[in-house]
Amino acid sequence: MGQLLHGSARTTAALRRAIQHSQESLAKLAARYDLNPKTIAKWKKRAYVHDATMGPKQPHSTVLTKEEEALIVTFRRHTLLPLDDCLSSLQATIPHLTRSALHRCLKRHGISRLPAIEGNKPKKKQFKLYPIGYFHSAMAEVRTEEGKLSLFVAIDRTCKFAYAELHEEANKMVAAQFLRNLMATVPYKIHTVLTDNGIQFTNRKRDVYAFHHIFDRVCQENGIDHRLTKTNHPWTNGQVERMNRTLKEATVKKYYYQTHQHLKEHLQAFLMAYNVAKRLKRLKGLTPYEYICQCWQKEPERFTMNPYHHTLGLNIY
Repeated sequence: MGQLLHGSARTTAALRRAIQHSQESLAKLAARYDLNPKTIAKWKKRAYVHDATMGPKQPHSTVLTKEEEALIVTFRRHTLLPLDDCLSSLQATIPHLTRSALHRCLKRHGISRLPAIEGNKPKKKQFKLYPIGYFHSAMAEVRTEEGKLSLFVAIDRTCKFAYAELHEEANKMVAAQFLRNLMATVPYKIHTVLTDNGIQFTNRKRDVYAFHHIFDRVCQENGIDHRLTKTNHPWTNGQVERMNRTLKEATVKKYYYQTHQHLKEHLQAFLMAYNVAKRLKRLKGLTPYEYICQCWQKEPERFTMNPYHHTLGLNIY
């Protein structure tokens, strides 16, 4: 892990240690390490190699007296009032007290944040448990030097298996083919797909006389329940939105791509590493691929093929 040094540091911890253990003169050490003799003398005197803390040795207020600080601390600990309420209550006793001085005083004594009280926050709700085969799907836009691309992403709600494709167009035919490719890729049956209300996935409400959407037809043909998020509630599909962000941060936000093909190759390499090598806390330390193999051993009826066939190398199963 790298050392955290201040911006003007000319020495490292190893160099400082070498200076302290050396028996040579200050002039010779200064010439050898290209340092000021005063710097050599400073580290010779010190018994440690980390940067010394700057500022006062005992932090104290230049506005408040010790008695006033004790009063503030006692008042805060007994009332547990917010900062502004403490300020309005204490200004009658300490007229020169300001909001910044109060905050610094509380922070100095470690009580700038109120302790968490049970019942003041709603309990976090967990996602409903589903068997593997529940996919969240969405679309995003990315760019290379050649222009704009549409990124179609799908992630399994349970095993976190991720799949993505890049297309130059973003219409309903591309979305339907993306679903077909997803079904051909995963080794298990897909029973539910959750998407937003984009025209790639469903008809608009005003299109009363439109034909049955191709994406819905593909779902119906394969026994998939197509669900839609609530309008203007993108957090309903938050898992795939977070995956979109992860993919962008790993590709277009970090690197520059001259061609679409370079981006596609890098995206597929990242997805391979994520699905096969990324250990997730949600899966108790397993990778998405390992979790799929574990489910295959418990519920083989949900699978269309042996997931071990996706393993690179000899098939010994």
